[in-house]
Amino acid sequence: MNNHHDQQAQNAGGIATLLQPARRGTLSATDQPRIGEQWTGQPETYYNLPLLKKAHWGWEIITYFFLGGVGGGSYLAATLADFFGLKRDQPLVRAGRYLSLACMLASPIFLIMDLGRPERFHHMLRILKFRSAMSLGSWGITFFGLCCGLTAAHQMAKDGLLNWFPFMARTMRALPVKAIESIGALFGLFVASYTGVLLSSTAVPIWARAKHLLGPLFLTSGLSTGLSALSLILSLGRFKGQHDTLERLDRAEMITTTTELGLIVTLIPILGPLAKPLFRGKTGILFTIGTIGGGLLSPLLLKLGWRMNKKATSRSLTISASLLTLIGGVILRAVWILAGRISADNPRDIHYYNALERP
Repeated sequence: MNNHHDQQAQNAGGIATLLQPARRGTLSATDQPRIGEQWTGQPETYYNLPLLKKAHWGWEIITYFFLGGVGGGSYLAATLADFFGLKRDQPLVRAGRYLSLACMLASPIFLIMDLGRPERFHHMLRILKFRSAMSLGSWGITFFGLCCGLTAAHQMAKDGLLNWFPFMARTMRALPVKAIESIGALFGLFVASYTGVLLSSTAVPIWARAKHLLGPLFLTSGLSTGLSALSLILSLGRFKGQHDTLERLDRAEMITTTTELGLIVTLIPILGPLAKPLFRGKTGILFTIGTIGGGLLSPLLLKLGWRMNKKATSRSLTISASLLTLIGGVILRAVWILAGRISADNPRDIHYYNALERP
């Protein structure tokens, strides 16, 4: 009989340990068993293990995200300039085509470096899953890279870089480049935005809660960094009509920067307590100063102030603003990955998100 009571007490202790989050280790068998949702203590771990496995992503994925955004943004800018621009915008078209190709040649390399084995990227192309952001992203990168390669080859033929191979030069000049650009621009928009969707498709609370805004945020960041990269490249050279082209790029940058700021402000009420990693601690300082202050507000205020004085944007100002925007774009992606790690390690974030999403 005593053995039976001892067994019941042991089972009760096991249930308490299983259902209740631990404060510093597991609960003792003498604690009263309760339902886990009623626990008012300080939840930390589940059997001394995190409730979620945080992302291991490092600088390789941050670079991969950044280059994908710059490639998509610069390709779209070059396509629009080719469709609706003037003859003097041809340097912008040329720079956008070459820049997007360079980004799409380098971007998969960093992805493969993170995957560890090159064949893993190949395996993702064996099937197409429409409900998998990773699968769609792999196919999107492949098709976008193909479009970048074809338009860059067409530009090389126009620039005389393929004259050593006459047949290839004639073939590349004969490509229906505007049709390729139309398709490529759509894939470029997808590549620039899908990385945000990829984050939001996980169980990490801060990423999952921002599922409706991460895609648009990464897209606008890709557009602003792509435009800034083109402004930086064109500012370093000299060509006819340079001032007018840079002025149009400036106006487009201000629109995308303002949109990006608006999306960040919108995140605050949506995330609620989940937004702490973005605005507190070392990560919060990096995000506030590096992205919001340095990468968005500073370039925007510099350009607005210059325009209010009715002065043409100087070359040094364009270079400085472009560099700030590019640095802010890198920091934006780094901060979101770091914030995701913090959120995955915090059981309170997990319980809070689960309570919000419970039907």
